[in-house]
Amino acid sequence: MPEVQLKPCFLTPQRVQPDYPLFVYLPGMDGTGQLLRSQTAGLETGFDVRCLAIPRQDLNTWDVLSKSVLDLIHAELEKSSQRPVYLCGESFGGCLAMKVSTQAPHLFKRIILINPASSFQLRPWYNWASQLTDFVPAYFYDIGALGLLPFLASLVRMCRTVRHELLKTMRSVPPETINWRLSLLRDFQVDEEQLGSLTQQVLLIAGGSDRLLPSEMEVRRLVEILPNSKMVVLPDSGHACLLEEETNLYEILKSQNFLESIAPKVQELEVRG
Repeated sequence: MPEVQLKPCFLTPQRVQPDYPLFVYLPGMDGTGQLLRSQTAGLETGFDVRCLAIPRQDLNTWDVLSKSVLDLIHAELEKSSQRPVYLCGESFGGCLAMKVSTQAPHLFKRIILINPASSFQLRPWYNWASQLTDFVPAYFYDIGALGLLPFLASLVRMCRTVRHELLKTMRSVPPETINWRLSLLRDFQVDEEQLGSLTQQVLLIAGGSDRLLPSEMEVRRLVEILPNSKMVVLPDSGHACLLEEETNLYEILKSQNFLESIAPKVQELEVRG
């Protein structure tokens, strides 16, 4: 997997399609953006996809991360400005998406939040336990990643290759970065009045069998705050629902009438290397 050394950047999965709506994906705690790969073929049917990749050593605040995302989006729009932007955040990235969308509410056509980790604070013992991770020796993190896997994902709904990729990705994040991102989740706050002022359509997706976080409860809470929102519960899905073989994000968006028509003439550039 490519190493992101200096600062957050966008990865382009397969193709550059500047006439398509821009789809910006903000990843979970791993921050790599690599785990969206099982969804990109479907998404590229109707979007020009970018995945945020955060450096493994990045210890920046929510505000700094939000500014980085906005800078990257503006850089993309300088190349092709006359197109809508879809913002999609999963888990940790769902929290970041809320920060970004409230800082630039008119930038996004539509917003998708998948198992947003804003529900972290709904389980007080997570708050308490996460503060102890600073005292855990680094070599325990590899063992902990393996033990956490059944809570993070519905393993029976994922192929073996994807399970191995998920574990490898979890183990690639340094302990100090895990601790820092947990501290961001502990301290996460977003102004509900600002959320309530968002007028664009918002789709909230929850894994009904999420064993890591109370995601269904959280999306039910958020749908009461966001004025133009609706929710989809995937009853058998876990927290990392986008890695499951039966989950097709593009088809979910299509079934919820969340797609825009695409211009008939499409300029497509292959990304090589």
